Amino acid sequence: MAKSVNKKLLETGITVEKQIFHLPHLPRLANPKVAMRQAVLTLAVLVVIVGIGIALRDTATTANFTRTGLAPNLKNLFGTDWMGRDIFARTFAGLSTSILIGIIASLVSALIAVILGVLAAIGPSWVDAVITWLIDLLLGIPHLLLLILISIALGRGFWGVAIGVAVTHWPSLARVVRSEVLQVKESIYIASAQALGRTPWQLATTHYWRALAPQAMVGAILLFPHAIMHEAAITFLGFGLPPDSPAIGVILSASVGYVSAGMWWSAIFPGVALLAVVLIFDAFARAVRVLLRGGQ
Repeated sequence: MAKSVNKKLLETGITVEKQIFHLPHLPRLANPKVAMRQAVLTLAVLVVIVGIGIALRDTATTANFTRTGLAPNLKNLFGTDWMGRDIFARTFAGLSTSILIGIIASLVSALIAVILGVLAAIGPSWVDAVITWLIDLLLGIPHLLLLILISIALGRGFWGVAIGVAVTHWPSLARVVRSEVLQVKESIYIASAQALGRTPWQLATTHYWRALAPQAMVGAILLFPHAIMHEAAITFLGFGLPPDSPAIGVILSASVGYVSAGMWWSAIFPGVALLAVVLIFDAFARAVRVLLRGGQ
């Protein structure tokens, strides 16, 4: 009798699980083939930007005081700054740094969000209370201020900024993960799996992970634009990357005093390039979301 009940529960759970994971959560956004082409194209563009930035890193730091303050020309496409450094090389070197920081920070932040979100949903009530309190605390603190304090405490620089961005961007995604796990936890197929003797670890690595994988991937991708914008912001304010490094925040900060002197190119091109990278990654995120949802 017990075996027949368990078998019926398992069959019911599998049926419900298939229904849940094939429900159209969103209206159709794009054709999957179009989304695949968009994802490949945007990813290729980002890889090319990083490659150009790495290749031009030495050029970006080379000063030439005989060519200071030159307007955009064939040799210097974005012009030169007050030290004669090529702004095109500095912009791409800065973008490559921002992209690397954004990738590291968003992946680490998404990992923290998934771990804490799952623990809050399936752990004891006191664990849920502590994690929820921590999420509310971090969301209640001015984001940029907290990021600046963490960056200074860690010595600023590349890793100081990357770690600071990573540990300040997870609360919103953790709240989404917790809500998603709570919904899955109440489903019939989870009850069926528990009746069949599945351990919490087995539930987390099979049923919960299957539900959370799309959320985690899209969440990590959507964290990227916030990461690079905040990296540029704290560097612009002088609390991020050192002033001798070719970073977008450093370039924009230095250009403030020269725009009024007519050197508009020192701010326009780096700012537009940063905005373009954010929009490119946003297009990549939308394409990935469509692919993960099977074109829905």
